[in-house]
Amino acid sequence: MENHYIDETIFNLPSVGLSDKDRLDALDIFHKYIDIKKNHFLGYQNCSKLDYVNDLKDFLEYHINNIGDPFSPGYFAMNSKILEKAVLDYYAALWNAKKPHDPGDKDSYWGYVLTMGSTEGNLYGLWNARDYLSGKKLVIDDVKECNSRCRQTIPKTRYSEAAYEKHNPNAFTPVIFFSQDTHYSIIKAARVLEINTPYEIGAKKYPGENPLSKTGEWTRDLTEVPSVKGPEGTGSIDIEKLKILVEFFASKGHPVIVSCNLGTTFKGAYDDVEKVGKTLMPVFEKYGLINRKIIYDEKGDEDIRNGYWIHIDGALGAAYLPYLEMAYKQEKLGAQGPVFDFRLPFVSSIVMSGHKWIGSPWPCGVFMTKTGCQLYPPDNPDYIGSMDTTFAGSRNGMSSIILWNYLAKNSYEKQIEKALNCENLARYAEEKLREVQESYPDLDLWIERTPLSLTVRFRKPNDRIVAKHTLSCETLIANGEERTYAHIFTMNSVSKENIDEFAKDLLAPDAYTQGDIESSLKKINVQGYGFKSEFGRGWR
Repeated sequence: MENHYIDETIFNLPSVGLSDKDRLDALDIFHKYIDIKKNHFLGYQNCSKLDYVNDLKDFLEYHINNIGDPFSPGYFAMNSKILEKAVLDYYAALWNAKKPHDPGDKDSYWGYVLTMGSTEGNLYGLWNARDYLSGKKLVIDDVKECNSRCRQTIPKTRYSEAAYEKHNPNAFTPVIFFSQDTHYSIIKAARVLEINTPYEIGAKKYPGENPLSKTGEWTRDLTEVPSVKGPEGTGSIDIEKLKILVEFFASKGHPVIVSCNLGTTFKGAYDDVEKVGKTLMPVFEKYGLINRKIIYDEKGDEDIRNGYWIHIDGALGAAYLPYLEMAYKQEKLGAQGPVFDFRLPFVSSIVMSGHKWIGSPWPCGVFMTKTGCQLYPPDNPDYIGSMDTTFAGSRNGMSSIILWNYLAKNSYEKQIEKALNCENLARYAEEKLREVQESYPDLDLWIERTPLSLTVRFRKPNDRIVAKHTLSCETLIANGEERTYAHIFTMNSVSKENIDEFAKDLLAPDAYTQGDIESSLKKINVQGYGFKSEFGRGWR
C-alpha cells in the first residue's frame, strides 16, 4: 500500500467462503488502505472527516427504511421520518422556503432526503420540471381521503394530460438549458427523460436558425450553453448567450427549463442565479410563460402555472453558501456568493449532496421544491400506506439520522467558522501552488481559482501523485492547447499540513516530465467550447 494501491486478490470470495482469520485480515487491510486514502484525500468535493461512530453505531443494528412520502408515516414503522422532517425544515429555513410543509398551500415547501447524491435530486427535479411543463396534473390538484390507518390524505394516482393547443403545437415540449461546465448528471437526466437540448430540437425543427451562429447551423456544442470565456473562463454560464437561446425557443412556443450550478464539479464555479432569473423573466413575460392557463381534456378543468422551471444544482454550494452569506453580513468576509434560494420567486427546485459539505459514510442529499410544483406519483401503493412521491422506493433512513445528527451538533456559528476556514484554505492552497510555480520557469502549471470557490486547478502531475492524493483530472482545450488539469478541494477534512505535503510532492524531480514541457507548447486545432467528451465531466 506504499504506492497507494491495494492487492484485490485478497478479497476473492470462494464458494466455501473465507475463514474468520482471512476475512478479518482482509477487512483490516482494507481499513488501513481506506485510512491512507482518507489522510491524503484532496481531489474531490467530499468531506472525509466524519464523526458518527460514537453517536450512531447502535442504529446499524436496524433496517431503517423511509419508503414513501416523508410527511406521512405509512405502515413501515421502522423509519426515521421524524428526523427527516426536522432536516427538511432546517433546509427550508436555510433556503428561505415557506414552512412548514402544508399540502393545502401551494407556496409551502416540499422535499425529501435523497438515497443517492444530487444525481438523484437532479433526475427527480428535471422529471418534475418536464411533467410540470408538459401539462401533467399536480399532486395538490385532486385529493381523496386514505383509509383510517394512514392518518393522511393521498392524491388520486392518475396523470391528467393537458389538451393539445392548436395555436401552439410546442406548448408542452420543453427545452433544457445548462452550461458547458454543468455536471454530467444533468445531461444524463435529459437523456433518460427525453428532454430536448437546444441542439437536438434546433437541428431537427429549426435548421439554419441557430441564433448564436453566423451560418445558422446547429452543432453539438449547443447541447450546452457556453460558459463565460469558454474553458478559459471561471466556469459560470454566459447569461447573455443563455438569454439569446431561451428567447429563440420561447418565441417558438416552447416552455423552458434552466439548470443553474452552485459549485461546478471541476472549477467550483457559481452561476449568478439572481441575474439569470431577472434576465429571463422579461423573456418569459413576453412569450406568455408566466401564469399560463392549462386546459385539460377531462371535465374541461383548468390550471394556472408557469411555462418555465429554474432548477438549482447546489450539490456542493447550496450546503455552505448560506453560511458565507452570513459571514459576509457579519463583516467576516469581503464578498458573498450568489443569492440562489427561494427568496427568488422564480426558483423552482434546489438540490444538495449531504456527503459533500457535511460528510456522510454514503451518498445522500436533500431535494426541495414547492408544494404547488409536485406531481402525481405514478402509483399509489396501498401496502406502504404512504404516497409514492419520491424517486426511490425504499429510501435509506440512516441518511436522515446522519444529517440530523450533524445539524444538531453544528450551530450556524460553527458552520460559518467551517465555511470561512475552507475559504481561507483555498486561498492558502492557491498561494502554495504559485510558490511551486516558481520552481518551474519553463512549465506553466495553469494555476487557476474561481472566486469564492473551494477548489484550485492546475496542470496534472504524474500518476503517482494523482493516486496518492486521489486527484480528479479533466482535459480541456484552452488557448489552442490541449490541457489536462487536476484540482484539489479544500473541504473541512483538509488541513494546511495536507496542502503543504501536496505542494512538496509537486516539487519532486519526476512530478512533471520533459514530455509535459514539450506538450505544453503543442498547439492543436479544435472546434467547439473545449471539452473532449460530452460525458467526461465530474464524478458524483
